[in-house]
Amino acid sequence: MSIDIKKMTVAQAADALNAGTCTAVELCQSYLDRIKSVDGKVKAFLKIDEADIMARAGESDKRRAAGRPLSPYDGIPVGIKDCIVTHGQTCSCASKILEPVVSPYDSTVVARLKAKGFIPAGRLNMDEFAMGSSCENSAFQKTANPWDLNCVPGGSSGGSAASVAASEVPVSLGSDTGGSIRQPAAFCGIVGLKPTYGRVSRYGLVAFASSLDQIGPMAHDVLDAAIILDSIGGHDPKDSTSLSAPCQGFADAVRAAGNETLKGLKIGLPKEYFNGEGLTPSVKQAIDKAVETVKNLGAETVEVSLPHAKYAIATYYIIATAEASANLARFDGIRYGARAESPDLIQTYFKSRGKGFGDEVKRRILLGTYVLSSGYYDAYYLRAQKVRTLIRQDFENAGTKCDVILTPVTPTTAFKFGEKSDPLQMYMADIFTIALNLSGNCGISVPAGICPETGLPVGVQFIAPAMQEEKLLKVARIFELNRPTREFFPSL
Repeated sequence: MSIDIKKMTVAQAADALNAGTCTAVELCQSYLDRIKSVDGKVKAFLKIDEADIMARAGESDKRRAAGRPLSPYDGIPVGIKDCIVTHGQTCSCASKILEPVVSPYDSTVVARLKAKGFIPAGRLNMDEFAMGSSCENSAFQKTANPWDLNCVPGGSSGGSAASVAASEVPVSLGSDTGGSIRQPAAFCGIVGLKPTYGRVSRYGLVAFASSLDQIGPMAHDVLDAAIILDSIGGHDPKDSTSLSAPCQGFADAVRAAGNETLKGLKIGLPKEYFNGEGLTPSVKQAIDKAVETVKNLGAETVEVSLPHAKYAIATYYIIATAEASANLARFDGIRYGARAESPDLIQTYFKSRGKGFGDEVKRRILLGTYVLSSGYYDAYYLRAQKVRTLIRQDFENAGTKCDVILTPVTPTTAFKFGEKSDPLQMYMADIFTIALNLSGNCGISVPAGICPETGLPVGVQFIAPAMQEEKLLKVARIFELNRPTREFFPSL
């Protein structure tokens, strides 16, 4: 049978499967047909194993026919960013140095998805080793924004965002180190959730910056994001930074929020974010409308201050590059990965890393090595860690005055390929998202409006204190159901 998947959510797919109006085989085949139809233009996928997907879909149908589905979501495909390992599949991190590597195990998040019957569906393009804000740094291809194929989808989870926006999968997993879920979600008109640091296991996530990385869902709506968080979150003994707190019940809370308002809630507006440089008038207009929407829903808006936010980008690019330098030292062409042969061991290292890494990765490794070097450690890395503490304290202080913070996600809508060739200009694309990773709190990007000049979506960011995903998701859901623009689907 033919299934209209263009606007299908995970919740709707589950209803259809459980009602018997479609099978997992039919559902997955419809998504594979959609990928064949549009991915030649979008280029979200690096690899996709159709035979494996259809085999898993067939197994799902057998379980449901026997009355033993693994969960209500058994048989639904999920796109996986190419830095999250899946057993038997390559995990290249969109880098030539890892192109031939096949994972011998599942990451915790993939294992948990499989345990509920979700089907891992392909490897999604990204900025190499998650280093970038546009998905232009992939070693293999440039992913396009489904709203305008001449524009970037954002990064580093550009493939994950574009695949959902283009309805090639109903939901995907991304990773967020400085905004890499929320920024592409805003550019592509979808929902992107960055959970509290430690809420979701990083076991099986190829590390960029270990103290900042966090896996999260990218979806059409807030309910789907909550469903996936329920499925992948929770303590993992394989991850020493994993939090022990329960991570369940978010989907039920979001469903219940459908009949609620924001009455009695205080929403903070950081003055530094609304007076920030580079915030375009069209984005500010959409955010102002979002503020009016939450006011009309009964929320009280209060001005808060994040005085050290202006140091967030500098702090991030010291800490993140230092950790990247250490994490990527293992990729040397000897133990695993692509090797450039040479009779000399040192030259083998140089040639393997020189050919295997792209320019942005090399740039960040060099910067990280520099700030960790003798004589500069105290001046740069140690000082950055002190500023990070101040940024975290700013969020804590703001939390005493409000329940949730509302900010822009990005200063502009999606920009055109090659428009930000200067690395410093590119780094500024994350100016509103980076501080959240430094603090470890949770945040979500929700589509807020359409820019009248470009026809591209604008996202609004909600931020909550650590471990308060339930409150965050409920606020985001109430806003989503009452925003001025109701639907966000490109014409692709």
